[in-house]
Amino acid sequence: MAAPPLLALQGIRLVFGATPMLEAADLVVAPGDRTCLVGRNGSGKSTLMKIAAGDLAYDGGTRFIQPDATIRYLPQEPDFSGYETTLAYAEAGLKPTDDPYRAMYLLNSLGLTGEEHPSRLSGGEGRRAALARVIAADPDVLLLDEPTNHLDLPAIEWLESEIAGLRSAVVIVSHDRRFLEDLTTSTVWLDRGRTRRLDRGFSHFEAWRDDVLDQEERDRHKLDRKIVDEEHWLRYGVTARRKRNQNRLGKLHDLRRERKEARRSVGTVTLVASEAKASGALVIEAEKIAKNYGERRIVRDFSTRVLRGDRLGLVGANGAGKTTLVKLLTGAIQPDSGHARLGANVEMATLDQGRAALDPDWTLQDALTGGSSDKVTINGATKHVVGYMKDFLFAPEQARTPISRLSGGERGRLALARALSLPSNLLVLDEPTNDLDLETLELLQEMIADYPGTVLVVSHDREFLDRVATSVVVAEGEGLWREYAGGYSDMVAQRGAGVGSAPPEAKAKKPEPRPAPAPAAPRVEAKRKLSFKEKHALETLPARIEDLRVKSAQIAAALADPDLFARDRARFDKLNEAAAEVTQSLAKAEDEWLELELLREELEG
Repeated sequence: MAAPPLLALQGIRLVFGATPMLEAADLVVAPGDRTCLVGRNGSGKSTLMKIAAGDLAYDGGTRFIQPDATIRYLPQEPDFSGYETTLAYAEAGLKPTDDPYRAMYLLNSLGLTGEEHPSRLSGGEGRRAALARVIAADPDVLLLDEPTNHLDLPAIEWLESEIAGLRSAVVIVSHDRRFLEDLTTSTVWLDRGRTRRLDRGFSHFEAWRDDVLDQEERDRHKLDRKIVDEEHWLRYGVTARRKRNQNRLGKLHDLRRERKEARRSVGTVTLVASEAKASGALVIEAEKIAKNYGERRIVRDFSTRVLRGDRLGLVGANGAGKTTLVKLLTGAIQPDSGHARLGANVEMATLDQGRAALDPDWTLQDALTGGSSDKVTINGATKHVVGYMKDFLFAPEQARTPISRLSGGERGRLALARALSLPSNLLVLDEPTNDLDLETLELLQEMIADYPGTVLVVSHDREFLDRVATSVVVAEGEGLWREYAGGYSDMVAQRGAGVGSAPPEAKAKKPEPRPAPAPAAPRVEAKRKLSFKEKHALETLPARIEDLRVKSAQIAAALADPDLFARDRARFDKLNEAAAEVTQSLAKAEDEWLELELLREELEG
């Protein structure tokens, strides 16, 4: 006989304004359950969690909780008011019978001392303090709303291990797919105000969801065909048998009402990156770069070569210097020693972690158009801004909405829309998965897979890195960074540990270099060496590349004259032709140098 539920919500209904947020939402939590609550941004997941926690009133349905059961709820924005230290805040969640040292243990495990003042906590520190408070009580039911928000990978991996060892029943809302896959054994899908339950973990959710939506589409098609048939009868098949006709006409009205009242699934985001001309084969080259801030070493002796089409992931603890390393690689800041450079014809678009490019006083339309028009140009095609907004699930009436009034998920989609509208062949994405729902994450992965350029991505989402990265650069501590071939799971296999653990003494496995073109002559037993011509080219090409860069900069400076076209049309045209020739020559020289350098590395072992 199954154990009675600790917590049960049945037929929960909640209306905001004219549109119901929840229509018939159920959530049943039994002892030992590990349940994930999933749904689109704005579907009501946090609202349902608040109702389950008893923090929000509802308009209909029932809420049952076992009289002796304890519930702890982690909200997305904890309230620290009234507490002088993080220890006092964490201890306030304990029951009289709980171990008082448990709160301090959890705070220390999460990198806090317990003496921090809550008003001065960062987002990540606040999340850690709130986690310590709800876990310390060892409750019967633990409700976690986005527990991994603001946490770095070491903290996420620690939290996974801690939750796995709890006796509590757990309900989790999260956008971290690996976190859900590792911890959950059942799934509740909140969609259009109603819930569906799958008695399997999150790893089975996507296939099940697609089957449900496909069946809905088939049912909707059958309903539409039935309405068409009934309307045809109404026009051409009415007979003198009035009672039967009235009954059938009533059924037609019912069918039309059913179709009208049906809430269709929310559309999907359309992600298309605006592409610039192809860059050279070499996109980024870094040689023994180093960067210190005072006595603290952020990067030391790091070398890498990023080629066109690579997808390079960067991972590490918060404060390790991931953003600094990205800025060094892209030329935004200069290294203290060593050198880093971009290749030929690189055009970069950036999505920063703090969404700093979004002025809160802008309207949504201003952010996408620069405030100068109502059009957006994507890959040479001009599109009205409202149409582009719809691609990212924004309603037309939101065009004049200030960014400050958008939700976290909406700001995330807007930042993506803005970054992808800029022509680029190098995408730099700093925490692109923040606040994005699962469906949008899937589409972002597909977009990156189809993107013809190069991608640098900083992320704590292990599943995302597994699906998009061709190599991963990991912070090993003390400014040391190492590059591993493949995604996050490949890195763990090679390194022997996740980011939260020190690596074993085994050396990092570097990604295989791009193979040079095979020589025409077959290999012989004697070791092949570079020919005199190849050696000469390898030695002289760097100087030629630098000369071409200088020439390109001089031409660009001349073309920057706003009056040149009107004053001297012939010179303007001549400079444009020269710019195209120099760009082509530079790309060719870099490609040739890269092939020779790869060949030299291969021959020298």
